[in-house]
Amino acid sequence: MTAFGFPLLSLLTFLPLVGVAIILSVRGDEKAVASNARWTALWTTIVVFALSLVLWAKFDRSNAGFQFTETVAWMPQVGLTYKMGVDGISVLFVLLSTALTPLCILASWESIQTRVRDYMIAFLVLETMMIGSFCALDFLVFYMFFEGVLIPMYLIIGIWGGPRRVYSAFKFFLYTLAGSLLMLLAILAMWNFAGTTDIATLMHTVFPKSMQMWLFLAFLASFAVKVPMFPVHTWLPDAHVEAPTAGSVILAGVLLKMGAYGFLRFSIPMLPLASADFAPVIFALSVVAVIYTSLVALAQTDMKKLIAYSSVAHMGVVTIGIFTFNAQGMGGAIFQMLSHGVVSAALFLCVGVVYDRIHTREIARYGGLANRMPGYALAFMLFTMASVGLPGTAGFAGEILVLIGSFKVSIWLAIFGGMGMILGACYMLYLYRRVMFGKLTRADLMSILDLSPREIMTFAPLVVLTIWMGVYPSSFTSFFDATVNSLVEHHQAALAATTKLAGVAH
Repeated sequence: MTAFGFPLLSLLTFLPLVGVAIILSVRGDEKAVASNARWTALWTTIVVFALSLVLWAKFDRSNAGFQFTETVAWMPQVGLTYKMGVDGISVLFVLLSTALTPLCILASWESIQTRVRDYMIAFLVLETMMIGSFCALDFLVFYMFFEGVLIPMYLIIGIWGGPRRVYSAFKFFLYTLAGSLLMLLAILAMWNFAGTTDIATLMHTVFPKSMQMWLFLAFLASFAVKVPMFPVHTWLPDAHVEAPTAGSVILAGVLLKMGAYGFLRFSIPMLPLASADFAPVIFALSVVAVIYTSLVALAQTDMKKLIAYSSVAHMGVVTIGIFTFNAQGMGGAIFQMLSHGVVSAALFLCVGVVYDRIHTREIARYGGLANRMPGYALAFMLFTMASVGLPGTAGFAGEILVLIGSFKVSIWLAIFGGMGMILGACYMLYLYRRVMFGKLTRADLMSILDLSPREIMTFAPLVVLTIWMGVYPSSFTSFFDATVNSLVEHHQAALAATTKLAGVAH
């Protein structure tokens, strides 16, 4: 169905490209072009966000199926169609993408001064690719959007990043591309078997168990790098450290979620037998990620690197939740993805605020900032507590649901997964104490200014979301409850059918 008689999802997806066309058409001196590019990008992303609110308001939460679907014949002779739609899982990730992009434009307003037009174009193209990835209901269309994300992100890191930006951009690109090529082979194998690339049809196609194993490994290669899972996580700290602040916000806030989204959308419904067989491997890798990267985070001297390693640990909790195959674990994983998208984005913005003033991210370089920046200290404290999982903040509900779900699988899984919450408190409180408390001893810190009105505007929506998700989580879980329950039932039915067939064979 389409809203108000027009294709809402296609409009949401491609409207940022209209902003790109407007920016490219502007002529004049460099200063005028930069100013126009900033304002055009900001207003375009605000309009896209407003349209996504229409999607949010019109979405039927009781319906577990795909809504707002659009289908156009693309290559009918080989069974390929342009098909878009959202369900309870993807609709909130569309909202997350459209909400964070205007905040990224605001955060880059003063920090980006070179090639501003190109930077804004890269962000608008990135927004199109992100929304398209979450809306696509044809596997090849999804693949094009999923891979398309790499290009603007590669440019954002490689052109506007730090001293080692080229190395980090290449590492990011090669890691993610290598995994995704295996996924393309898996898509072609599924198309050859089923005769279609329609995602809704493939979800109900029964693939042979031996084929499922190979398909699962191909998907794992792609999605594990994107999450990123241990041991293919090493590109993330490098990319975060070198990326500009807004690049880190989108990388942590949205791009990492695409890997976990891939597991939920493809691996589990399409390959239920292989998913069940590989679950212990996923649990083992996730537990290692949670504990190991938390300990590595404790040893960091760079603020961005610490938060980057914390992202790997938090996403380890997400993959544990997804592969519990119960409603609490999977629902908790989705909520954790959303809350991490908000909180990690806010933490990277917090680092960006002091980096713009002092031009260093070394933890030891700071101390006593609460004396000069009380507003900043308050915002940073809220996001730190949310990252730790304090009740009443966004980080709590997702983690507690994942722990409940993992407890149903194994008490040891719950204990080791819960270690992330304890270690998370250690490294985040260590960071906050070192940066905010103590005596002001450095001359440049004695004259540092608190949050500007533009920075307050950037943080305000994230503060509201962090508290809202903590105090009233059911307003978010109600979107995906029906879809998650349907996914769990589908998975259990597939396993039950296999067990029955095995019994008949014996």
